[in-house]
Amino acid sequence: MSCRSEHIWIELITGSRKTSNFFWACILFLGSVGFLLVGTSSYLGRNLISLFPYQQISFFPQGLVMAFYGSAGLFISSYLWCTISWNVGSGYDRFDRKEGIVCIFRWGFPGKNRRIFLQFLMKDIQSIRIEVKEGISARQVLYMEIRGRGDIPLTRTDDNLTPLEIEQKAAELAYFLRVPIEIF
Repeated sequence: MSCRSEHIWIELITGSRKTSNFFWACILFLGSVGFLLVGTSSYLGRNLISLFPYQQISFFPQGLVMAFYGSAGLFISSYLWCTISWNVGSGYDRFDRKEGIVCIFRWGFPGKNRRIFLQFLMKDIQSIRIEVKEGISARQVLYMEIRGRGDIPLTRTDDNLTPLEIEQKAAELAYFLRVPIEIF
């Protein structure tokens, strides 16, 4: 989502609060609880889940392995839920032609450096660069090349933009910033 006027362009960046992350966090949580319950029921010798009678699964090695996978899945699921609640990766890109300043803000993981804020002058922008990688894991990423700072990614690698969409976005941004486009 973006807001544009004649002098200011603000691009809002979606973080971890995506539908796919909610889906996978729920699936992982439910699956790991199931594995943990099956492993625990084989250890206790009681049916905690009626679908899997404890007599069919001996604790060593199947029940132990299922309990291990259930515990590991709960840790991974809690990590996903934490990144969703903290909304890691969200933020905005603000391009202000009137002031001649570009601000890039992202939320990170909690701690001393949770707020990631970059600010630089528009005259330091050398170009807008599109990086295209083809093959099995094809992706297109939009970068802004800054003098003295290198490349700053403007799109996420998992945005799944089509080549036409990424080219259009790059062309609009390059026109707004009055810089050239490079394609790699």
